[in-house]
Amino acid sequence: MGASSGESNSHLSRKLELDRRQVRMWRDKWLSAKEKLIEAELRQSSDGAILKLITEILGDAPRPGTPKHFSVEQAVQIVAIACESPEKSERPVSHWTAKELAQEAIKRGIVEKISPRSVGRFLK
Repeated sequence: MGASSGESNSHLSRKLELDRRQVRMWRDKWLSAKEKLIEAELRQSSDGAILKLITEILGDAPRPGTPKHFSVEQAVQIVAIACESPEKSERPVSHWTAKELAQEAIKRGIVEKISPRSVGRFLK
C-alpha cells in the first residue's frame, strides 16, 4: 500500500482519514518487526504462522486500568433481580435502588461484594 511505496504519514493520514499519529504508530509497529517478518519468510513459514506473527505485531498492548471484576453472567443475574418485584425478596421497598440490588446480589451469593455504583452501571 502507500507506506511501502514511501508515501508520507501526512499523506496517508489524509488518504485513510486517520490522525497522523495513528499512521506513525502503525508504521512504527510494522518497521520494528521488519527483521522478524523477513526471518519468517526466509524460513518459509506457513501462511498461518506468518498471519499469527502479523497479528502479534499489530495487536494492541494491554490497556491501563483495572481488570473486570464481574462476569457477564453476574451482571445478567443482577439485572434479572432488578426485573423482579422487591417484595419477592422480602424487601420493604416498592422499587429497587442500586443499594438494595447490591445487597440482594450479595445475599444470593451472585457476588462477594459490589458497590451500588457498579450495579448502576449494569442498569444503564
